[in-house]
Amino acid sequence: MLDQWIRELAEALGIELDLDNDLVLDLAGDAARAVMRPAAPLTTFLVGYAAALQGGGEEAVQRAAATASDLAARWAQRAEATSSDEDDDEPVVDDDAAAEV
Repeated sequence: MLDQWIRELAEALGIELDLDNDLVLDLAGDAARAVMRPAAPLTTFLVGYAAALQGGGEEAVQRAAATASDLAARWAQRAEATSSDEDDDEPVVDDDAAAEV
């Protein structure tokens, strides 16, 4: 069903494209997890736009997707580090002392 949608959409847009669905879907997932869900469609749009400006074609899409995926990975690492730092700042509760109160 997805492949049929892609073929029909490409035809309706007047473009010929051999799309790597997995590449685009993986990128969308990376952006959604690393940033937030709305980043997924915006990221894939920007990657497509950048690839078009670079002359289009499979290699341009792969380069732009790799750039976006690398950035998403850095965002995920930063979020994980921030989350880890916040966990370190949480007060330690002494269960025995809390029970005495």
